[in-house]
Amino acid sequence: MIKDTAEPAVPPPDPGMVWTPGGVFTMGSDSHYPEERPARRVRVDGFWIDRTPVTNDQFARFVEQTGHVTLAEIAPRPEDYPGAPRDMLRAGSMVFTPTRGPVPLNDASQWWRWTFGATWRRPLGPGSNLRGLGDHPVVHVAWPDVEAYAAWAGKTLPTEAEWEFAAWGGGPSETEFVWGTELTPAGRQMANTFQGQFPFRNTCEDGYDRTSPVGAFPGNDLGLLDMIGNVWEWTSDWYGPHRTAEKSSPCCAIENPRGGREGDSLDPALPDIPIPRKVLKGGSFLCAPSYCRRYRPAARHAQTIDSAMSHLGFRCIYRPPD
Repeated sequence: MIKDTAEPAVPPPDPGMVWTPGGVFTMGSDSHYPEERPARRVRVDGFWIDRTPVTNDQFARFVEQTGHVTLAEIAPRPEDYPGAPRDMLRAGSMVFTPTRGPVPLNDASQWWRWTFGATWRRPLGPGSNLRGLGDHPVVHVAWPDVEAYAAWAGKTLPTEAEWEFAAWGGGPSETEFVWGTELTPAGRQMANTFQGQFPFRNTCEDGYDRTSPVGAFPGNDLGLLDMIGNVWEWTSDWYGPHRTAEKSSPCCAIENPRGGREGDSLDPALPDIPIPRKVLKGGSFLCAPSYCRRYRPAARHAQTIDSAMSHLGFRCIYRPPD
């Protein structure tokens, strides 16, 4: 990885941000999931990024000051979801619910439950709360929620390229993991992921069944925490396949790439519900070797902008003015 080192004179909006020098790195991978291809040389300008995902305590301050109501707290409108059963159109969110035993791993409905009353305040639904979770990442936040938070904080959301560059932390981007070639070097758990037999038995060798406090695991070379595991993180890019035209040449890196077009991000499997999708990065506490090997910087996932889930959070960046 080639990088610039100069830190701008303009400070970030808050001291909890880390300067990420601009530079060139290899984005994506030709060795894993198809949507990560092609691997290509990319250059991004420097930016400030939150050291950790936004926590429940931080999000609570935002809500207290703005009165923001998250999407999960608002009942869906029937006209937005044609054909949906009326009794399901109640405020709620998707909550991971372990199964009682082995199930087909190609059917996520086995372990995801639309849970009435599940919100960022009640991450497991009615009866749950945030007691002891103030320093855990906020979850059950949809795209409009993270946009509103970023605007309030004077920040924005990273592009996929910016997020991936920051995840590598200034080190080489050719290894499988941020920390090297092994998921658990010398048996050490490096991120909050899923151990055991997904989706019914988490042995919690990393110490956590669901989210963990930010900073419970080692940071990368920039000191950024939880870039891998714990919660998936929103980026500003519309989801779509990496265009082959974007593949870099040996001499030239792609400059500050942005995602595809909003219209191209729609899920072809849901033609009657045209909801755009954004790119998620970083994996979560549900990534397991037997199911989801997306605990890598190059990995990516699609998420509809209206969706909130119990393993989905975010962090912000700030681009210094020219």
